[in-house]
Amino acid sequence: MSSREGLMTLRAAISPCPNDTFIFGAWILGLVGDIPGVRTRFGWEDVQTLNEMAGQDQADLIKVSAVTALGLEHRYALLRAGGAFGLEHGPKLVVLRGAGSKPARVAVPGLQTTAYALLRAAVDHDFQTVPMPFDRIPGAVSRQEVDAGLLIHETALVHKALGFEVLLDLGDWWREKTSGLPLPLGMIVIRKDLGREMKTEAEEIIRRSISAAGEKRTVVDPLIRQLARELDPLVIEQHIRAYVNRFSLDTGQEGGLALARLRQVAGIG
Repeated sequence: MSSREGLMTLRAAISPCPNDTFIFGAWILGLVGDIPGVRTRFGWEDVQTLNEMAGQDQADLIKVSAVTALGLEHRYALLRAGGAFGLEHGPKLVVLRGAGSKPARVAVPGLQTTAYALLRAAVDHDFQTVPMPFDRIPGAVSRQEVDAGLLIHETALVHKALGFEVLLDLGDWWREKTSGLPLPLGMIVIRKDLGREMKTEAEEIIRRSISAAGEKRTVVDPLIRQLARELDPLVIEQHIRAYVNRFSLDTGQEGGLALARLRQVAGIG
């Protein structure tokens, strides 16, 4: 975080996925102002890149995988607003129709993602991981460069249209294992050394941004569509509805329980 012209510059980084751009769109576009005394500069990267950036202190406020957030609590505070919790949807392990049930080579969206941590906990056989950006995984499966792919974000919502068969729905697996807790997939974190007041201000402006996005969709939608990997408006809307919910406004007690269970499942000390 740097200072310029009397304002502090807050380095913020999120993913280009529709739920993130919906949540932060009004803030990015200046529809809800900014944190008092702060000029926020946004960038967007793939989820695994964001996880790596957080580990290298390359952002002040950043969206990361939930398992990564839990492992960085010595340096970053988890915000109660802005996170992605799945209620009905989650990552999916897919194969081409008719392929085997125990794939040897699996494309994954990063080794620090919640999806990968859940897959490791859920499967009972060894496999070779092939990390790649999430939007390249469907093509790798279709070209048979890998035996299976772990789909997240928009790609997990269109697996049928892509001609894939689901071997394991990790959203279903999680709900069965946790008796229906929401699935923490991504969290917003902020550097602890910025102080509690900055954390509180960030949470408040995120909530205002979510509210404004709902009221001013025609203003925010062009940004969402420009950054989305899947261009079908119906898929974009499905993605927003899947991952922007009451837990995006406040993690709450139930969200806290879900994070504690994720810590246990993922073996995070």
